[in-house]
Amino acid sequence: MAKKLFEFEQYLKDILDLHVAATPWPKSAKLPFFLKDQYGFYETRLLEIPCLVMLDKGKKEPPPAAVRKHMDQLRNHWDGDIIYVRNQVTAYNRKRLIGHKVPFVVPRNQMYLPMLGIDLREHFRSLLTETTTLRPSTQVLIIHMILRKDSQDLLTPAEVAQELGYTPMTMTRAFDELEAADLADIFQKGRQRCLRVPESKKELWEKTQPLLRSPVKKKVHVKLPPNDLPGPRAGLTGLAHYSSLAKPDHPVCALAKDNWKVLQKFPDIEEVPHRDPGTVEIEIWGYPPELFAENRVVDPFSLFLSLKDNPDERVDAALDKMMRSVQW
Repeated sequence: MAKKLFEFEQYLKDILDLHVAATPWPKSAKLPFFLKDQYGFYETRLLEIPCLVMLDKGKKEPPPAAVRKHMDQLRNHWDGDIIYVRNQVTAYNRKRLIGHKVPFVVPRNQMYLPMLGIDLREHFRSLLTETTTLRPSTQVLIIHMILRKDSQDLLTPAEVAQELGYTPMTMTRAFDELEAADLADIFQKGRQRCLRVPESKKELWEKTQPLLRSPVKKKVHVKLPPNDLPGPRAGLTGLAHYSSLAKPDHPVCALAKDNWKVLQKFPDIEEVPHRDPGTVEIEIWGYPPELFAENRVVDPFSLFLSLKDNPDERVDAALDKMMRSVQW
């Protein structure tokens, strides 16, 4: 604990030239056991602002929604700002901590202290701003690289276009976008432009995940013939497949925009304005969900992106479990 606290103090000194002295918080003895077991609590001041540091002692990274809930529970005992500190946080969880408005510090890596107007991401490239996202076709290319089982480590725009159903020009633009953001090794080999698939798929995901968007463009509710889902399972139905989350009362599936237009022409398909008993929720995606689906379930990466902003703590925990089970 002493080492972790020192790293926190030293990081603020090195980056912000703030001389911080954190001392044990006496009132922590009155906290519930589960909070004392998970965190060490220290008082400090940042630019004369009283702050409580909750230093994560656990080996397993908790879901950001749980951290937010723990902070809210501390409000009964502490009136000032609270800062979550952990030595390692995955890239997608850092983004979710920000989404849950959790001030945090990852020593030697990143700090998000909105009370001081600070959002410092040392390991994020200047191009990776909160408002920057990649094109859907580029996102498809990234997921394709992560999921591909072929040992071939070089790809060309023409080859990928044929595999994914895009035009070579669209895949050339995807190569351009990855190269501009320095997210892939792209080079010329003879007359061919080649992309080298990274050895670490996990590193590729963590590097690009802040730039990826939800594939869901629109949600509609329809009445369908019994036991008839026109697309792979998605949303909470898909998440129930990958985790112990209970299936929702209304099944959820995903369709590409063109497939939805075709489905609308069938006489036994009725779109309804809101969710009713017996309806199915259809997510209209920006790219074909069946591209990477297995066993009629969308891939876990697209599913994560579609649900990562869901405020339900149970969904957040199920997403965390799903991503931890990914075989990189």
